[in-house]
Amino acid sequence: MNENPWKKLSKKNIYDNPWIKVDEHQVLNPAGKEGIYGTVHFKHLAIGIIPLDQDGYSYLVGQYRFPLDTYSWEIPEGGGKLGIPPLDSAKRELEEETGIIASKWTEIQRVHTSNSVTDELGIIYLAEELTYTEANPDEDEELEIKKVHWKEMLEMVVDGRITDSLSVAGIFKLARMLEKTH
Repeated sequence: MNENPWKKLSKKNIYDNPWIKVDEHQVLNPAGKEGIYGTVHFKHLAIGIIPLDQDGYSYLVGQYRFPLDTYSWEIPEGGGKLGIPPLDSAKRELEEETGIIASKWTEIQRVHTSNSVTDELGIIYLAEELTYTEANPDEDEELEIKKVHWKEMLEMVVDGRITDSLSVAGIFKLARMLEKTH
């Protein structure tokens, strides 16, 4: 079952911008029938960070998400350029969005954000030993920062107030890690 049951007949680029590329594939599906399959290639990594202080508090970022047409609470996150170490991108994003600098970093999870249509890879870090400075978000970001205990973040995932895939995966992983140590 590890062999690809899909046969690619042709590929045509439909859309391309600095962040994504959309291709349409003519395929034979696993049943042998002709069809199309659309894929989205992301040109950056998805980077998520969970800053955690010594008292078990973290910081969420709230912002309006254009594709969903709704407000979203999530862990600090952003794009990491390929060819740049993902940790460097994580450090930049955390400081930009929250004004937090961490001296201890641990990669805790890798996820494929929506593997039925995209190849996007997300990398989630735990950031500890925090110091604080001024946030400096990108010009297209209007952010609200909220300090919450990790247990409240977990409840926000469980009750559906947090739905972002990087946040959900990272918070569940963090909860599992902390449950083993507490």
